[in-house]
Parts: sequence; C-alpha cells; structure tokens
Amino acid sequence: MMSAMKTRKTISMTRVLPVAVLALTLLLTMSAHAAAPGITGPVFNLTAQSAYITQPDGQAIYSWGYGCNGTPSGYAPAAITSTFCNTMQVPGPTLIVTEGQTVTVNLLNGLPTPAGNTSILFPGFTVTTTGGAAGLMTQEAAPAGTVTYTFTASTPGTHSYYSGTQGDLQVEMGLYGAIIVLPRTIPAACTTGLHASNLTAESHWGESDFRLAAAAYDHAKTCYDREYLFQFSEMDPNIHSQALAQVTAKGSCVAGAVGCSLEVPTEPYHPAYFLINGRSMPDDMDPNYALEYPHQPYNGNPHLHPGEEVLLRVVGQGRWQHPFHEHANHVRILGRDGNLILSATDPNSLAGPALFTTTTTPGMAFDGLFYFTGRGLNWDMYGHHAGTDADLSAVLPCTPDANGYNTSAPTAINFWEWCADHNKPLQVAPFGDVAAGGPATLPDPNILTNGAWFGGSPYLGADATVRATGPTGVTPPSGTIANSPSSEAAFAFMWHSHNEREITTNNAFPGGMMMMMLVDSREFVIDESN
Repeated sequence: MMSAMKTRKTISMTRVLPVAVLALTLLLTMSAHAAAPGITGPVFNLTAQSAYITQPDGQAIYSWGYGCNGTPSGYAPAAITSTFCNTMQVPGPTLIVTEGQTVTVNLLNGLPTPAGNTSILFPGFTVTTTGGAAGLMTQEAAPAGTVTYTFTASTPGTHSYYSGTQGDLQVEMGLYGAIIVLPRTIPAACTTGLHASNLTAESHWGESDFRLAAAAYDHAKTCYDREYLFQFSEMDPNIHSQALAQVTAKGSCVAGAVGCSLEVPTEPYHPAYFLINGRSMPDDMDPNYALEYPHQPYNGNPHLHPGEEVLLRVVGQGRWQHPFHEHANHVRILGRDGNLILSATDPNSLAGPALFTTTTTPGMAFDGLFYFTGRGLNWDMYGHHAGTDADLSAVLPCTPDANGYNTSAPTAINFWEWCADHNKPLQVAPFGDVAAGGPATLPDPNILTNGAWFGGSPYLGADATVRATGPTGVTPPSGTIANSPSSEAAFAFMWHSHNEREITTNNAFPGGMMMMMLVDSREFVIDESN
C-alpha cells in the first residue's frame, strides 16, 4: 500500500473532489505501484476453480476464477518480481502474447461438479477448438474435463476473455480476464526522441522500464512511457452465497445426474462490491502479488512523472457499465478491442476522442493515453533550485523546447517542466521556496496540521526530496508515523467511478472503484517490481 504520508501530506490539484481528502486518510505505510502484469505464452495452461476473495469490509466472498494449471512459461514485465499464478484468481491471468503468434489455451474444468461445464470466449479472434463438449457459444469443458482453444493473435491491443457458459452466473462469479497483444513491429519514433530521453531520465534516477512494449499498436502515434491495466467489475454477494449453498448441498453428486446442477437466480441484481482488478479501494493500492491476496494478484495504483505518456489498458467486465473519471486530464482513446481508431482521410492521424469520463462497457476493452505536465497552473509545480533556501541565485535552468517544455536535459530534476511557470511559487510568503509573489496565499503550514497529518505539497518548496524528508523549518514535517523520511511526495489525483454508488464497499464510503494517480517528481523512483 502506498504510504500514508504520501497522500496524507499532499494537496490535490485541479478538480480533485473533497472526497479525495477523506479517501486518502485510509492509506497506510507501504509503497506500491501498478503496471500491466501477466503471464507469457503463446501456450497457456489454465484451470477454472473456486476460492474466496477478500474485501475491505472483512468479507471473504466465495467465487470462481481462472488460474494457472502448473507453472506458466513466464511472467511479464520482466522487472516485476515475487510473481505467482495460483489455480484461481480474479481476474484471471493476463495473457500476454505478440501479434501474429498462434495462441493455444488449454482449459481444465476444476469447478465443483454441480457448477457443470465451463468455457472461455475470446471476442475478436477466430477460434478453433479441440475436445470438450458442444455448448451454446463454444466448446465447453465438462467437470474435470478439458478443452483446447487455438487462435491467431491477429490485432495488437487490449482484449477481454470470459466464460461462454451460463454467463449470467459464471462471469458474475469471476470467470473473466484480459489478453494483451503486443505489436509485432515497434515504430522507430517510439525508441527515439523524447521517448528515448525518458528512458535516459529513468535510468539516471535509478528506475527500471516496466513497459511490455514501446508502443500499443503498429503506429507511431501510439508510443508510451508507462502502462497500467485496469479491469472493472462488480459483485452481488447474494448470488455468490446462493451458489456456495447449492454447491455445498450437492457437492457429492455425479456429473450429468438429475439434480446435479445449480439453479442460482441472477435477477434481481444488487451488486454491493465494485472492483478494480478484483480488489476494492483501499485494497487495490496494496502491491501486486501481495501475499494477503492469493487470489487477487493485480493492484490499481498508477504513478507517473510529469510529461510521461501513460498507456491505460481498460476492460469492462461483469454486467454493468462503469463511468470512470480520471482526474487531472482527459484520456485520449487510441482504439477499442484491438481496433486502432484512425482518421478516415489521414491514416497517419489518430481519430479517437479525448474523454472526460471513460465509460467501460461489459466485454469491451479500450486503450488510451493519459499525461500530466502541470502546464497552465501559473505556478511552479516543481519548486526546484540548485542552491540552498538561502542561496536563490542558483536557480535551475528551464530551456523551453518548441512546445515550451524543458525537454533538452533528461537528467535534470525538472525534466519536462513547463518553462513559462518556472520559478513562480504558489505561495506569497512560502517556507523554503523562492521569495517572490504568487497567485495564491496558503495558510501557514505550521497551522494547517492535525497531529501527524499535513495538507501541503512537497513540490511547493525547494528540492522535493528535502521537502519530504528535510530538517526542521521545512514542510511537511518528517519522521512521524504518517510521514517517514523515506516517504513518497506527490500530487494525488483521485480516479473514481462517476456512479457514486460504485465508490462504496457494501454501501460504506469510501471504497469500491477508487484509486489515486500520483504524479511524482523525477527524483522519486517509481518501482513497480513489488
């Protein structure tokens, strides 16, 4: 989980709701970051089994999910360690392949016998099957039986997969997952210029590259610097409890015998849990592969450095649409279900919309780009200078490129700074900042505290690391329980569902579909290996 300090002491910027402040106070003290973790193919041995997944209200929900039948051939991205793939997880393992590969998925049905057959659909791909029994939508694996699906990964991008058997029950129970198809050809523009400079910056500050590739599609306009996968779904615990009761009552029945089946009503539908990658807030901000979530390995805790192009891979699972809002900027849609959206008159130009709210439709996936630079704030979001607070003569240079950003010095702490706002403090009389006027006057930070809590931002002072960990007289205070000296210091933007019910957990706020995008200064290492 990301540290309490990190968010409790930050001040969110444009359009961050008061809700964010309350939500942030729930976060504890451990650094965690998201990514797009998964297993590599092109051959995948999966099983469908039952287990319990946990929720922040303390409930353990009986569920079904896909998992690994044996050790997978590999994990990605390579920089992530402490990986695992259990025999059941929600969502199922993310399947990572490359465009043009022949993909084989061998499915073993390990569900309780009364659950009957199960299967997997792969929308957007032409699938051939081997073995199993004929079902309504595809070949199915009988209890303890197997079926094999084979298809060509024909289009890059993010795709969904889910059960094609009694979908109203089996998808609800957790039988769904994502497929990421990486482009066969990486455009040269994605490995040169500013994208190469960003790798230089990451290396200089001790970061690893956690991308699966340098581009989302075979197109020069789909380059990116960081990526995250989010799958949105919901759960009605009444359905899950009824399934468990019937499985328990009929557990010793013989497959195919009269009465050896489930009759679980799935209407009326009243979901009480709203999930991002199988977890609800604040659990979604614990690390990937955290041992306390053996069946929910993927988290939802995105970070970026100003100027980075962040690829969002989003899949709508479950039965409801989820209107998700990413604060701080719009999301530029690149494509849907592996279909890159290009201009009808200029194939070199993207035509996807820039969305304020990205609605996820069940079964549909999209890829989009998000970034944040601080441009237009009219104050210096970095507040970095080379000298001490008493020596204001050594101000870091900010040399604007053609677009006004400081992009010629990737090892500089203010790489990607918007130069028009350089050296403009937010505060009129700041502590430890440049002694000059600003567009706003904040309360004295020594007053704006509540015990160990602090509501200011480390960006508003000298070096952000000094602000986060520094000596007496600078803010925020360090060395407290809520703000350890090693704590992160970042702007926090709340990302959340615009359906207010979906930011609750079992009707208690805050929870559900909520996470934080943290915009970190360059010297903070975003380590997604945990």
